[in-house]
Amino acid sequence: MKVRKDNSSKETVPTRSEMDVLQILWQHGPSTVRFVHDLLNEQKEEGVQYTSTLKLMQVMAEKGMLTRDESSMKHIYSAALEERTTKGTILSRFVDSMYDGSVSNLMVALLGNDKTSKKELQVLKEMLKKLDDKA
Repeated sequence: MKVRKDNSSKETVPTRSEMDVLQILWQHGPSTVRFVHDLLNEQKEEGVQYTSTLKLMQVMAEKGMLTRDESSMKHIYSAALEERTTKGTILSRFVDSMYDGSVSNLMVALLGNDKTSKKELQVLKEMLKKLDDKA
């Protein structure tokens, strides 16, 4: 397996397009560019050119976000970033920039959102009760 320079760190914040690729690789595991490209086109309203997907994944490999196995005819790409760490970093930056680092302000905004269902509210109440019982 050939691995490009490793620039990955817990502070790496992918772009939206890079996150789309990472989400596919986290969900489906190591994949070809064709597989990722086909799934991206299923997810997006506007079509994505194969060469654009290929170039994006090559750049991500150079940045250390992906690894590339070149041992067979079809190159296989894998996520080099951990899903939990990457999403945690993005969430932390979002909370810092949008809610001045206040998780409670974020929760108030989420709970006041029309998209929050009664079922989701019940699950959150149960989670909070479990946390409260531990304290």
